[in-house]
Amino acid sequence: MSDATPLMTVKGLTKHFPIKGGMLGRTVSRVHAVDGISFDVLRDETLGVVGESGCGKSTTARLLMHLIAPDAGEIIFDGRRVGSRDMTMASYRSQVQMVFQDSYSSLNPRLTIQDSVAFGPQVHGVRRRDALQRTHDLLDRVGLDPARFAARYPHELSGGQLQRVNIARALAVRPRLIILDEAVSALDKSVEAQVLNLLADLKKEFGLAYVFISHDLNVVRYISDRVLVMYLGRVAELGRAEDVYAAPQHPYSAALLSSMPTGDPDRRVEKAALQGDPPNPIDLPGGCRFHTRCPLVGTMCRGTEPELARIARDHDVACHARIPGSGHRPESKERAA
Repeated sequence: MSDATPLMTVKGLTKHFPIKGGMLGRTVSRVHAVDGISFDVLRDETLGVVGESGCGKSTTARLLMHLIAPDAGEIIFDGRRVGSRDMTMASYRSQVQMVFQDSYSSLNPRLTIQDSVAFGPQVHGVRRRDALQRTHDLLDRVGLDPARFAARYPHELSGGQLQRVNIARALAVRPRLIILDEAVSALDKSVEAQVLNLLADLKKEFGLAYVFISHDLNVVRYISDRVLVMYLGRVAELGRAEDVYAAPQHPYSAALLSSMPTGDPDRRVEKAALQGDPPNPIDLPGGCRFHTRCPLVGTMCRGTEPELARIARDHDVACHARIPGSGHRPESKERAA
């Protein structure tokens, strides 16, 4: 397999959650959580995923991990379709792991730390003795002395220590891709920095790729090679982190980045970057989903949903105003004409 081939390719991934109503419990509507997204995860890269709460980030993570079944779309991992005979779910899950936001509830409180970490390798056929040796090596690698921590239970550890355990558990099956869903958001800043540095070191040591999901734009900027911006279940923008942060092309991306906290008093935000709340994901507006809050809205935005299009090298955006030749004109200019 060529190194130029993406490690993972996601095509048209969709998940709508039904809403039941009436005496017969029929489906009366649907929540459009993830709505036909497509993207690649390159080998050895960190892909950051950002967006407001409710945009579909965590649902995307669970779809990638197959914790919930998609309604449509497919995932190609290392050139093979996940769920096919060439890439069974057991094989896929031995190569893709996930670290969750809640470090405590994602561990079994009745298992010791070493048993929690060793469980995955044993499920995939590793002998217990070898799984425990691997566990102790990984605990040491993530900064937890096995002599002190291996026999402890989750309630005996701090939040930062538990997240290190979860990272060790994810590494225990020797994956190639790790999905991190708000994995540092519950940590205080000093511990967060330690975990981020640990993730960077482990990525180099084990040749990992990460999908790093977070609402913290500063953290995503620090750790990511590329950034994917989501809005209401769709990809709004995708590009190299330095390009997206220096010159965001989608109005939503620009508004998100302008809201980043800063210690510079000359760069204080005095006006809200975005007006209004996101539309209801049950009753989505027609056309571009962002048009109800967009400063560049034009007539075509209200009737035609933009597709993700390449506008520069390694930079894609779903916005009529940014796609050359789209025919877009802001409404102010349309009225003037």
